[in-house]
Amino acid sequence: MGNPIAVSSKDLSQTAYDHLWMHFTRMSSYDNAPVPTIVRGEGTYIYDDKGKRYLDGLAGLFVVQAGHGRAELAEAAAKQAQELAFFPVWSYAHPKAIELAERLAHYAPGDLNKVFFTTGGGEAVETAWKLAKQYHKLTGNPGKYKVISRAVAYHGTPQGALSITGLPALKAPFEPLVPGAHKVPNTNFYRAPIHGDDPEAFGRWAADQIEQQILFEGPDTVAAVFLEPVQNAGGCFPPPPGYFRRVREICDRYGVLLVSDEVICAFGRLGTMFACDKFGYVPDIITCAKGMTSGYSPIGAAVISDRIAEPFFKGKNTFLHGYTFGGHPVSAAVALANLDIFEREGLNRHVLDHEAAFRATLEKLRDLPIVGDVRGDGFFYGIELVKDKTTKESFTPEECERLLYGFVSRELFEAGLYCRADDRGDPVVQLAPPLVSDQGTFDEIEQILRGVLAEAWTRV
Repeated sequence: MGNPIAVSSKDLSQTAYDHLWMHFTRMSSYDNAPVPTIVRGEGTYIYDDKGKRYLDGLAGLFVVQAGHGRAELAEAAAKQAQELAFFPVWSYAHPKAIELAERLAHYAPGDLNKVFFTTGGGEAVETAWKLAKQYHKLTGNPGKYKVISRAVAYHGTPQGALSITGLPALKAPFEPLVPGAHKVPNTNFYRAPIHGDDPEAFGRWAADQIEQQILFEGPDTVAAVFLEPVQNAGGCFPPPPGYFRRVREICDRYGVLLVSDEVICAFGRLGTMFACDKFGYVPDIITCAKGMTSGYSPIGAAVISDRIAEPFFKGKNTFLHGYTFGGHPVSAAVALANLDIFEREGLNRHVLDHEAAFRATLEKLRDLPIVGDVRGDGFFYGIELVKDKTTKESFTPEECERLLYGFVSRELFEAGLYCRADDRGDPVVQLAPPLVSDQGTFDEIEQILRGVLAEAWTRV
């Protein structure tokens, strides 16, 4: 092993290809092509190693709520690292974890007052499933271990979270996974198999499928239902009116925990600190991560109701679960500073005040023949691409490969917009800009999308 070698900017791309195994990446794509390398961020923009500027239309990965280049967040990290860089929350506490837990409990609805820290969203989902299973064992229902989630939903990459995920192609390479994870229809109203002209009736039908699945599996075997407030994969499926009220009723009837997976939707993405508040339901557990620090340091959490936590606080009962870096002092300090920005600058109010303008700007794209649907909530939208607007005919897998990956993704980035063109489910372009975005941001997104999607249609 030789001495470390400084990498010049011109060698960054080759060094990335040689040594950096990028996540969810077809590595062969860079056999003979440069690896896009981002070196700086400022506000709603990012810059590559050549100095080119791009609008960050995805907030990194639904993460950078307060925008790039916030010096006070970097300073909060540095200050904490000098004072106490690391200590675990395994039988011990430190001030920043205590303060952050109290703050999250204050923001959370109902009696969700206990906070179990993780380092990311997938770990938070893993925590929630393990907690649900042990909770039922401690309360005299040892057979309740199964979980129900929705088709096409993404809940993370750990073995348990991946089992809850409803994307078969993502799971196939790693099967067999954890048994007991079952799927029900999602809330894609654009492709509703029933009640396609009545959102409320469709929502009732979709919620009732959860009850049918519980009854089919046996209520004494089902531990929890995992749902995102707005489902990400498939392209931003909002809940129909009354959907979560009905799901809450069903879970209460059969003694099943309701887990609100807010890894993306919490911390202002929809204009509220926790997304369940926007849709008027109180879950038993909230899983969250991404926006808690605006991405300036990694952290995640499961926020748990007092009722679910209660048996774990008795006698010798212990939740035998944890992560070395869960509740990390530096990450907790950054999260607190980030939440200070939320309150001082009114980021949630900003989203609520501008979400209609964001929607209206994206809705302009409906005049393009390739745009079938524009859907979402807050600053979180998906644009579904279709081959025929009248019949809603989608593209074949081969056409998606050629259109999304061969053209749309590349051209959007070349045109100066970083976002995601995805075919997990039907082909969509996903947008989730930083929460500091304004009408100028919306217009820039629309103009770049219009040019690229219009050109894509000529290639269909």
